[in-house]
Amino acid sequence: MKKRILAAMLAAVMVMALLAGCGSQKEEKETSGKATSKTQKENTETEMTDVTLNEVAHSIFYAPMYVAIEEGYFEEEGINLDLVCGFGANNLVQNSLILILTKS
Repeated sequence: MKKRILAAMLAAVMVMALLAGCGSQKEEKETSGKATSKTQKENTETEMTDVTLNEVAHSIFYAPMYVAIEEGYFEEEGINLDLVCGFGANNLVQNSLILILTKS
């Protein structure tokens, strides 16, 4: 009997935690997000950080990064991302050296 009560209480807590995540804070973020995004755009125009990212090969494992690039998340955070594909481990060192030498 105690196990059933404990299981019911645990289920109730889990449901409450699940529903707490569905609150209306999203609307508040959207209204305040407009002002924040304007400020972020002003900051990104003034100070962009150049970052070169070397991926080993084009792969489905990089899909979240490709989406973030296309959606402009890096620019919103002030990152000017240059994506370079190394096409395998044997070319990785060579391409890295070429990048370092051409940036200097």
